Amino acid sequence: MATPDLNLLVALDVLLAEGSVARAARRLRLSPSAMSRTLARLRETTGDPLLVRAGRGLVATPRATELRDRVGQLVQDAHAVLRPAEAIDLRQLVRTFTVRTSEGFVENFGADLIARVAAQAPGVRLCFVPKPNKDSGPLRDGAVDLETGVVGDAMGPEVRAQALFRDRFIGVVRVGHPLAKGKMTPARYGAGKHIAVSRRGRDRGPIDEALQALGLELDHEVVTIVGGFSTALALARASDLIATVPERHTGTLRLGMHSFALPFATPAFTVSLLWHPRMQADPAHRWLRECVREVCEAQRGDEGL
Repeated sequence: MATPDLNLLVALDVLLAEGSVARAARRLRLSPSAMSRTLARLRETTGDPLLVRAGRGLVATPRATELRDRVGQLVQDAHAVLRPAEAIDLRQLVRTFTVRTSEGFVENFGADLIARVAAQAPGVRLCFVPKPNKDSGPLRDGAVDLETGVVGDAMGPEVRAQALFRDRFIGVVRVGHPLAKGKMTPARYGAGKHIAVSRRGRDRGPIDEALQALGLELDHEVVTIVGGFSTALALARASDLIATVPERHTGTLRLGMHSFALPFATPAFTVSLLWHPRMQADPAHRWLRECVREVCEAQRGDEGL
């Protein structure tokens, strides 16, 4: 079966509304002969004369009368689909967005983001889910609307990214810890007992590589491995262990603790907002992306470290 020419729907809608080939031609900016040929195609496609002569004018057949309202609604719906998205009324928006984030993002930025969203769009709900890996599959299949993290090789090439902030690792200990006083040196840092953070249970990372470059071994000083930064900070707060965590990600969680710059160079990294391109033009999604960006921009990292 041949695919119907959907452009004929627009011509049929105008012909039925005007009841005249000449008037329909003027409305569609066609010549009368071109409009007549279109009517002939419509008759052939529908198997019905549609418009028949009655005196000097044309009248609709029963089939045309039956189609008039349906065709008019189809054309209106098509125009609505193809026109640019209109500005949304945030006060009337009812929607749930799923945001996949790494450890620490919700704890540090979540409260401000929820407050901002609620103030502008009270019908919007945020669902935060953990990020066990960097696979972009959940973004691709629509299970996740937004994601935060460091862009890596595992991310699909089609995924869009917008930088949110730069971050760096810092050291954190409880108030009163021996490392809270005196000059911090690589030797003092490396001699302490440490908490490693790894979703996969690994006890080595960029900090170990930096220390090893200085001739210091940290492996034997890692006394426990945890899956997230908030857990590492909770342990450091209640013990003499040292937590090494991202500065911006953990600003709220580190309140009441002693934070210090690491006494050796470690690479900074960029935390980005990630989404699938099919959501690029969605007005509500675009608004939420801007909310996240503004919240992260508002929360500056500690400048005194």
